[in-house]
Amino acid sequence: MSKAQREILRLERQQERDFNGRRLAACLRPFASGFVGFSSTRHDRIAGLAALKKTFLYYIRQSPRMRYRIAQLRVQVFGDAAVATFYWTVQLEPGWQVRGRGTHVWIRQRGQWRIVHEHFSRAH
Repeated sequence: MSKAQREILRLERQQERDFNGRRLAACLRPFASGFVGFSSTRHDRIAGLAALKKTFLYYIRQSPRMRYRIAQLRVQVFGDAAVATFYWTVQLEPGWQVRGRGTHVWIRQRGQWRIVHEHFSRAH
């Protein structure tokens, strides 16, 4: 496994911990300022960090016991770009889970890995 793969794996796991810890500023930190993405709960494109912050707040407010988990995380590196794919589970309350798939597109800017695109979809 390459150094870049290990770093992105670490960043993805940190994102999981920060979200579960309700640390909003830390959740936003790995995202690039020009971020664009798609959520599993909205049709509209999420563009920019302000829109992403609103999305995170929406999820955090859904349930004080909500837990986000990722599994089978795979990272492919292509020079200064990388793609992380994973399966996710959100447990809103005991016995109520939503599952899906996620993709993060990362780029290395000035030595730092940043998420420039995210796509989450629910499993059907």
